Amino acid sequence: MSKLNNLPWVRIAFIALGLIGASCNISLSHAQADYPTKPINFIVPYGAGGGADSRSRQIALRMSAILKQSIIVENKAGAGGNIGTEFIARAAPDGYTIGMGNFAPLAVNKSLFGNLRYDPEADLVPIVLIEKGPLVLVVNPKSPYKTVQDIVAAAKAKPGVLTFSSGGIGGSHQLSAEVFMDSAGITMIHVPYKSGSAGLTDLMAGNVDMMFDQMYSAMPSIKGDKLRALAITSKKRSPLLPNIPSFTELGYPKVEVLNWQGLVAPKGTPKAIIDKLNAVANEALKDPQFRELMLAQGNEIGGGTPADFAALIKAEAAKWSAVVKAHNIKPE
Repeated sequence: MSKLNNLPWVRIAFIALGLIGASCNISLSHAQADYPTKPINFIVPYGAGGGADSRSRQIALRMSAILKQSIIVENKAGAGGNIGTEFIARAAPDGYTIGMGNFAPLAVNKSLFGNLRYDPEADLVPIVLIEKGPLVLVVNPKSPYKTVQDIVAAAKAKPGVLTFSSGGIGGSHQLSAEVFMDSAGITMIHVPYKSGSAGLTDLMAGNVDMMFDQMYSAMPSIKGDKLRALAITSKKRSPLLPNIPSFTELGYPKVEVLNWQGLVAPKGTPKAIIDKLNAVANEALKDPQFRELMLAQGNEIGGGTPADFAALIKAEAAKWSAVVKAHNIKPE
């Protein structure tokens, strides 16, 4: 081989290959520095008009203005967020497909679904946390239950009689209730609906006893006296409901549940692009109007590094995997 290396044509070939490799690296670096040079597709794994959809469009609008490039929001709903999340995971890792990653598809569904076609950790890379939002335990205003203690007392007196609604099996509505039942040592009946709004409607009609609902979703009905709030799942009280205690305050610290969402991209997306999207998203989260909108819905504003978001996903996945297994929760 040493003799071959002395031949002029061999040396020329090695030099040529080196120049080609260097040229490719320079072109790749240049392309990443200029990113984005075309519209970005933003996938929402839920239907139009919901909380994930509206927040996605709000952040996409602000990021688009900063990047000076279009961000096209597309809804790919179904299977508890799995269809849209899988689409993100299977997309080309070039920075031109990103999406909203949520509590269930990123931290719950791997334990819930035996045939999940993507791995949240292996197939996706976190970009940034956008927000966290507590849930609130609500009852019908005509309900005899005026406090959490009333519910616990009634459930202990008649185990397995009280009912709670949810927007489907394995979602934050049900999981909050499961943790509450564990903490209080009670049993209740789960009544799943096709959506959170359907479960809330039946609660207001008096057909179920209670529901853990997203705070932003329940607030209009609470303000309109169509629902009575009993406690929230954040560690501290919310400024929006200063008279309503947290479960931690009531002696149930494990009932701390925050429904969160943030931006993700396909695994393999260049770090330079992830870092740029992270910086842009963090800048968008500083927008006063955007911050006011999130705070007005009772949510905590996100931000931070991709590593921060990755750590949250990992911790949440471990927490909810244990709950799903302990209660043998299975999808319909």
